[in-house]
Amino acid sequence: MHIAMNGWFYDQESTGSGQYLRHLLANLPKVAPELELSLILPPHIPSPSDLSPAINVVCAGRSRLVPESMRRVSKVHFEQRTFPRLARQINADIAHVPYWGTPMACPVKLVTTILDVIPLLYPIYSRGPFTSLYTALVSSAARGSNHIITISETAKVDIEEQLQIPEEKIAVTYLAPGEQYHPQIGAEDDEAVREEYDLPERFVLYLGGFDWRKQVNNLLLAYTYVGEADGDTFPLVIAGREPTYDDRLFPNLREYCRRLNIEDYLRWIGFVDEADKPALYRLADVFVFPSLYEGFGLMALEAMASGTPVVTSDAIVFEEVLEDAAFIVNNAREMAGAILALLIQQPLRDTMINQGLALASNYSWRKTAEETLAVYERVMHN
Repeated sequence: MHIAMNGWFYDQESTGSGQYLRHLLANLPKVAPELELSLILPPHIPSPSDLSPAINVVCAGRSRLVPESMRRVSKVHFEQRTFPRLARQINADIAHVPYWGTPMACPVKLVTTILDVIPLLYPIYSRGPFTSLYTALVSSAARGSNHIITISETAKVDIEEQLQIPEEKIAVTYLAPGEQYHPQIGAEDDEAVREEYDLPERFVLYLGGFDWRKQVNNLLLAYTYVGEADGDTFPLVIAGREPTYDDRLFPNLREYCRRLNIEDYLRWIGFVDEADKPALYRLADVFVFPSLYEGFGLMALEAMASGTPVVTSDAIVFEEVLEDAAFIVNNAREMAGAILALLIQQPLRDTMINQGLALASNYSWRKTAEETLAVYERVMHN
């Protein structure tokens, strides 16, 4: 069986789609050494040196820079024309698009992974004519896939409802924290990471995006209570590349902090390199993930695997994936109470850490690869 994998996100390791692709490529050869795997890369990504020699690399033309203004157009062309053409050219049995970028027509059998359908659930994410047209294109194209893979039962229900794809055509394969997320492995580098980002001795951590769905404003509101109690001892470290705030998709969080008068309790550290994330989780006293909606919520699981207790919003997927190993709250006041409880009640803290470690150990990328292989085999026999 020969699988052609769309590699558009291969060079975007910090994105969910990039991580998913890389982990599949690393683990599919382990669970199925006989599987032939080809990675089809767009012209702007050079042939990688960090890929297993067991994986064929197919470059769609010479490596070249694509101007940012043309990136969206080149992406659509790669998805709709180049990738399916090359999948046929190399005699692949199945073309796998590991993100929601399905071609309308594909000359070989097609599997699409849809991590979530956020642009359909929240129209603010499909603003503008290009984004609206693209969402309509990939929504229609996804229905022509031989099979859909998604990453939670929550996302599966949304795909059924929003794309009108029957349940039997959708498989759920959970994600997993990487092996680097561990309480001890790599901990000898933690203090170097603390120094690099100028981290305080103790802190509460948010790591992620700043768009409307992430609801970081709720965490900031919660910190009006935490700050009053002990904000000097436990400041809030906010990690991630800040956007250009526009008050709609990206609410102005800096301005909100000023209005709440909590600036003294905050540390904005900007973009964090992927290699430094495990140390950042380990160094934190609590990780808070206030998102309104996630397809899976991998960062919360990464924090648990690192031995850090987690507070999340009451998004349905957290109840599915994190179960009782996270402190799940309904509003900013409850979030503040959960943070403070985990900071000052050591028995509760120990319990949540142990439950998080136990839960995280149930997820593995090897299992994800095995379940993905089962989808390929099902498609081949249908």
